[in-house]
Amino acid sequence: TYGTNNEFGFDYLRDNMATQVGERFQRGLNFAIVDEVDSILIDEARTPLIISGQAEDSAELYRQINLLIPELKPQADEKAEVGDYWVDLKQHSVTLSEAGHERAEELMTRAGLLPEGASLYDPANIMLMHHLYAGVRAHSLYHRDQHYVVQNDEVVIVDEFTGRMMAGRRWSEGLHQAVEAKEGVSIKNESQTLASITFQNYFRLYRKLSGMTGTADTEAFEFSSIYSLETVLIPTHRAMVRKDLNDQVFITAKEKYQAIINDVKERSAKGQPVLLGTTSVENSELLSSMLERDKLEHNVLNAKQHAREAEIVTQAGRPGMVTIATNMAGRGTDIVLGGNPDPEIQRIKGDEALAQAEREARIAQLQEEWQKLHDQVVGAGGLHIIGSERHESRRIDNQLRGRSARQGDPGSSRFFLSFEDPLLKIFAGERLQSIMRSLKIPEGEAIEARMVTRSIENAQRKVEARNFDIRKQLLEYDDVASDQRKVIYAQRNELLESEDISQTIRSIRSDVMGTTVQEFVPANSVEEQWDLDGLEKKLEGDFFVTAPVAEWARADEKLDAETIAERVIELASKGYDEKFAAVEPEVVHHYERAVMLQSIDQHWREHLAALDYLRQGIHLRGYAQKQPKQEYKREAFELFGSMLDSIKREVTRHLMAVQIRSQEQVQEAERRAEEAARAVKNVQYQHADYQGALADESGEPRSADDVVAAAAPPALVEPFVRSTTKVGRNDPCPCGSGKKYKQCHGRLG
Repeated sequence: TYGTNNEFGFDYLRDNMATQVGERFQRGLNFAIVDEVDSILIDEARTPLIISGQAEDSAELYRQINLLIPELKPQADEKAEVGDYWVDLKQHSVTLSEAGHERAEELMTRAGLLPEGASLYDPANIMLMHHLYAGVRAHSLYHRDQHYVVQNDEVVIVDEFTGRMMAGRRWSEGLHQAVEAKEGVSIKNESQTLASITFQNYFRLYRKLSGMTGTADTEAFEFSSIYSLETVLIPTHRAMVRKDLNDQVFITAKEKYQAIINDVKERSAKGQPVLLGTTSVENSELLSSMLERDKLEHNVLNAKQHAREAEIVTQAGRPGMVTIATNMAGRGTDIVLGGNPDPEIQRIKGDEALAQAEREARIAQLQEEWQKLHDQVVGAGGLHIIGSERHESRRIDNQLRGRSARQGDPGSSRFFLSFEDPLLKIFAGERLQSIMRSLKIPEGEAIEARMVTRSIENAQRKVEARNFDIRKQLLEYDDVASDQRKVIYAQRNELLESEDISQTIRSIRSDVMGTTVQEFVPANSVEEQWDLDGLEKKLEGDFFVTAPVAEWARADEKLDAETIAERVIELASKGYDEKFAAVEPEVVHHYERAVMLQSIDQHWREHLAALDYLRQGIHLRGYAQKQPKQEYKREAFELFGSMLDSIKREVTRHLMAVQIRSQEQVQEAERRAEEAARAVKNVQYQHADYQGALADESGEPRSADDVVAAAAPPALVEPFVRSTTKVGRNDPCPCGSGKKYKQCHGRLG
């Protein structure tokens, strides 16, 4: 089966949310071959796959917070006194200063979001703090046409590694909503995690894993340590003759861009095709506008021109052609020197109006013309690659360079950098700037030395190491959830595949009853410690089991906790069997399975949210000289144990409390409900005085008991259980119309 990594991961999650065996589509995870394996298993492994549902609507709050963010001023330097927050580009985070907190509280109080004198640190205001930080991050760390684009009233994330738009993907923790508020587009509701998995843990589920890519060697250690995969280097089919020129480093970005334009002009003039690589949509559009100003014809390939991708790449090798591309990886095709004649040849072959001989003649002519263009480009030096800045990862730079000099063709590459580039600003700025100053380089001239290139590569290694640590930490935390996920999903699959789970239900019921008895009658305790009245009330109130435990104790002096538990379990089982005796076994089994699945899914969702909250604050345990990861594992294990107990208790309570009614009883209950509804329509609501309420129609006083009786609400109608299978909203309507139930008899309103 061929597919994309995202869909395989989502299929796995969807299959484990299915409520029927027929809703599962993925086969066993036996063997996988992953194309561009470094991109999938390393670059994209930092962000987990999440299936989410809508949570509460807080769009207006995001808009209100967004209006306050421009009032907060960023701090130029961590050591500086003035400023409300500082931005850490290295960690990609923001931190509010003490003055910033006070300023934010003042602004929120003025906007009516925070009560007078209240603090953002109050437990009741935790959500306001969450929204505030989301807003500050959206304004200071995420930039339009670099991290995202705005299309059709939507904020669409741009993949930082491939430059492609990631339709349908959203940032979590309210960040996406904050960016939507900043851009003034419609804000979609926040989401609640329903299921989640990382690519690392998904692909490690396969019994055998393999893959291929042209740039795996720099990540061999990570493949070995995380996936136990050995990296094997395969030599090129033909000798690689590309000339990789030294980087040119400028002081300012303006000088760098001018040097790039000059190089493009020079190469294009001699008939050499140029591929100009950028790291963001914003930079690609800036360079495009500079080329337009100099009247240089070119094509732009970024997230906004996604639809024309194949057409642009096909012709990028024609003589003098200039192509600007964002994060140029394979793009599914080679750049053929002289242009690719295949699309035109296929068009001629498919033209039925042409005779066979004419088709062959035209194809031969096309190939002859292409050969001339090919030879012209080869003579000019082949495809020239220009990198407008270094990427965080050496692999992405190598992928860009790898577009040139394929299959033995000639080619060349060069990167142009400036001290205003993010990578140099964060990691290598001061050292290289001091070198530039000491050499007294005049404006417009570049420094070009192997030492500089080595220094930049060292900076990239630092970033790669940091990103590896992030991925490793994400994996270590997700491993805890992964073990729990396997248990829950195995239990779900077992439930789906079982026709009859009555033995499981019986076992759960016995376990719950035994635990309940232990709460009030502890093992190895004396009678004075027993709370038999409390046990009777608990059994009656929660499980509708009438057990005269106190009478048993009076009648039998040798009664112990174990015997009480056995009797209670026997009573509960007897009552359960009697209740469902009148219902067909298939209906009972279906109902038991549905209740169990629903309970597992609900508690698993809540457990995922609890793990998210736990992980966000677990690093604070480090201040108490505790190991955060160990603390996370311990607490997550405790949460999982309590979740399993909650599932057992809820399933037992639900099944014990349910009432079975015949169709006649249901109809009678519905008739009474209709009568009660008609009576309610005639009720008049008014603010009567107390004396008037105590007088009857003749004005004579009434007793208080009469007033209370008259004001008492009608008796509540007890719920009923269907004796047939419930029709799903997306199932065909039973009436035979051919429509979905929700669009036919199940339509709301």
